[in-house]
Amino acid sequence: MRVVIVIFAALALVPAIAAAEEKKADKNDPNRIICEKQEVIGSRVATKKVCLTAAQWEERRREDREALDKAQVQPRGPSGS
Repeated sequence: MRVVIVIFAALALVPAIAAAEEKKADKNDPNRIICEKQEVIGSRVATKKVCLTAAQWEERRREDREALDKAQVQPRGPSGS
């Protein structure tokens, strides 16, 4: 009886192992969903979960980088300093 239970348990794990292998292979997939916890401004405790595709996260990083570069290049005041 124990042998049957062990065999059944082993067979039940096969799909889980296959799914884990598939997830490793999808690491370069731009459509995979990535979730991150982000702090809510004005609160020391609250966080919100943001889920986007890998391509959307990359686009967001690119836009943030461009905005930062633009802010650093623009003159700050009427005198340019």
